[in-house]
Amino acid sequence: MAQPASTADKLTDRLVRYEELRPCTTAFIDTRTPGSVAKENFTIIGPGVAENPDQHVHIEIPHGFNIGGARQPPNCVNSQHSHETAEVFIVHTGRWAFLLGPNKEDGEVILGPGDTISIPVHVFRGFKNVGDDVGFLFAVLGGDDPGHVTWAPYVFENASEYGLVLLDDGSLVDTTEGETIPDGKRPMPPTTARDVARLDRLTADEMAGCVLPHENIGRVRSAGLPEISEFPIIGAASPAEGLGEGQMSWAHGFQLRHVAIDPGAATQWHTRAEEEVILMHRGQLRIGTDDGDLTIGPGDVFTVPNGSRRRFANPGDQTVEAYVVRGGDHPQAAKVVG
Repeated sequence: MAQPASTADKLTDRLVRYEELRPCTTAFIDTRTPGSVAKENFTIIGPGVAENPDQHVHIEIPHGFNIGGARQPPNCVNSQHSHETAEVFIVHTGRWAFLLGPNKEDGEVILGPGDTISIPVHVFRGFKNVGDDVGFLFAVLGGDDPGHVTWAPYVFENASEYGLVLLDDGSLVDTTEGETIPDGKRPMPPTTARDVARLDRLTADEMAGCVLPHENIGRVRSAGLPEISEFPIIGAASPAEGLGEGQMSWAHGFQLRHVAIDPGAATQWHTRAEEEVILMHRGQLRIGTDDGDLTIGPGDVFTVPNGSRRRFANPGDQTVEAYVVRGGDHPQAAKVVG
């Protein structure tokens, strides 16, 4: 008979430390294309859109959205593709160019630490580390199953030169390792010019409303938890919290807010109606739950047990900054509890 999980295990199962992230360097069809071979992909919560079945999923608990990450050295490129659900990037470290169009011809948006971009569905995008150091991005994808990506035509052409075949179920076959296409499966038809024409096009200027620079994030006190600042980035207005809509207010299937906690400040004990995931950006955050306490730092990810009480505190001398993802399009206020 299985033994119940200890309170420590319950927290550990929902915590991913940055230094414990397990990357996949062969997650996608472009992983042998020159300029892309050094990229690392991470699936932190949910299956993501990886095409390699060996990709490690850190937390498999369904949330209604996925959390992933990308880490790349300077000049490393993630090839042009489009998504079926929302895709949001939060720059944790580094300087990044987000490239638009099937062949990168529609312009680029340059972002740095703390900046956020929400790229609409059915728009070709890629990204490149244009900084001087290794950079890391958090990614949020809509839905428990965000489906498969649509690659630009040139990606299929490049992959065939290096022995990679993408199948129509979204998985990869590596012919250089002696793999063959399994019985009953077929190669994914390459994206055609007609397929490209059916997708949307946005220029860098037209993407302005889809970007929130870190410098534009304000300090807003929530009526529910006035001890901290909670700035809406994605999601509808929340009158119960006294908060307006985020700059990207259209439906994503999740909300995104920037949370700031001053040194020595702490919230009251409270609960949430939605799934709540904390993406740490700066500082040290102390989290109290019914199952115990833990402290997380930059790059760490923690998903609070659903229905559990929680309390956030800043024990350090630096302002805490975190990005908080919650399920659903319409936020509810925190419920303060004893």
